[in-house]
Amino acid sequence: MSTHNQTARLAGFLYLLLIVSGIFSLMVVPSKLMAWDSAAQTFDNITNSLLLFKLGIVGGIFTFLSFLALALVLYKLLSPVNKTYAGIMLVLVLVSIPISFVNMLHKFSVLTLLGGPEYLSNLDTIQLQNEMMLHLEYYYNGIQLSEIFWGLWLLPFGYLVYKSGFLPKLLGTFLMVGCFGYLIDFLGEFLYPFYSKTAFSDFVSIPGTIGEFGICLWLLIMGTTKINWPKKSNS
Repeated sequence: MSTHNQTARLAGFLYLLLIVSGIFSLMVVPSKLMAWDSAAQTFDNITNSLLLFKLGIVGGIFTFLSFLALALVLYKLLSPVNKTYAGIMLVLVLVSIPISFVNMLHKFSVLTLLGGPEYLSNLDTIQLQNEMMLHLEYYYNGIQLSEIFWGLWLLPFGYLVYKSGFLPKLLGTFLMVGCFGYLIDFLGEFLYPFYSKTAFSDFVSIPGTIGEFGICLWLLIMGTTKINWPKKSNS
């Protein structure tokens, strides 16, 4: 296997780690613990499933580290296609990583509140619950901010995939369209309170999902190998 192909397969493996850990920390854990309409219920859920909450934090940290490693490997793989666009792709990821890690501090603040240090002893249960929900709100606001960069990096990445000559142009197109899906999602959530309940919100992320899952599997399974489709017979 060529070095180029090995780099592609490593990128696919890192992308898979990113997707799995991201789904776990951003979707699975919140679905088990969060009850946005009830601070008391959320407080009880996290208190009774503290290990799961901590695993969500570990999963988030692993997600951001995987994202960083993926961007570096993709830069190595795709910079020969266009070094400028590869550099832009890398910078957008590098900007998002510190934002994501600083944002994670709000989850550690939740752990501090649940740990009940002595200087919090003058707070009653309702105050602790409200403080916890405030930090969780801060955290998910930070996630929304990070989504801007999770979308923006797909534009140069998709362009590089499209222009590479060794990766499917269709997946590159889906990735570029996916960039705007993320941005529309952010603006919709930010500007329109009921955006998440609209049918449009269910469809806008589909191109990006297809593009990211598709390129992940292609890199992991095919590497940089091109499929030579059989030509149509003229007879």
